[in-house]
Amino acid sequence: QVQVVESGGGLVQAGGSLRLSCAASGLTFSRQTMGWFRQAPGKEREFVATISWLSGSTAYADPVKGRFAISRDDAKNSVYLQMNSLKPEDTAVYYCAASRYSLTHRTSTFFDYWGQGTQVTVSS
Repeated sequence: QVQVVESGGGLVQAGGSLRLSCAASGLTFSRQTMGWFRQAPGKEREFVATISWLSGSTAYADPVKGRFAISRDDAKNSVYLQMNSLKPEDTAVYYCAASRYSLTHRTSTFFDYWGQGTQVTVSS
């Protein structure tokens, strides 16, 4: 049974930092492209960042480029999202997802497994 579990969310002031973690089990993590998405209240889920299992290449949504960094540790079956210079508009539930595709994709339909999400709230 595949499990994807996020952690590290919380309440932070604008300008602060948070590091999200995601642990996956029940799959061959080293062959999964991993991604982070987020959903703010009243809005659709949107792409945040992704990292390829094959090349290690990364991709970011424009609103987070330069502030967020995705990384992975295959030995720990984990992927991370370091979030710096947080803004109130970053407030959302953040979801981790796993994809069998080797290339980076920004569309949720390419991802096969999803976590339950972790809340990130940035106060002004």
